[in-house]
Amino acid sequence: MDDRTKALQSLAAERWRVSLILTGVMMFIYFGFILLIAFNKPLLGSLVVPGLSLGILLGALVIISAWVLIFIYVRWANNIYDRKVARLTQK
Repeated sequence: MDDRTKALQSLAAERWRVSLILTGVMMFIYFGFILLIAFNKPLLGSLVVPGLSLGILLGALVIISAWVLIFIYVRWANNIYDRKVARLTQK
């Protein structure tokens, strides 16, 4: 196996690691929210400000966290992954 193949396999493994870490973070956030709904409804029903419950606020934060994690992945892919791929294909 040549060096380019090893480098490509290493890069693929790095991409999987980043993807799995971000997926794990999203699953933790989402299932944490679902477990709060299942086991602590009174907490989520409490008002943060008049007209806004903690459940609605946390639900919005779950959606926003998905956008943030997508943004992190896209930045990583554009700034690190794509550059490494370009270096490997230029040789």
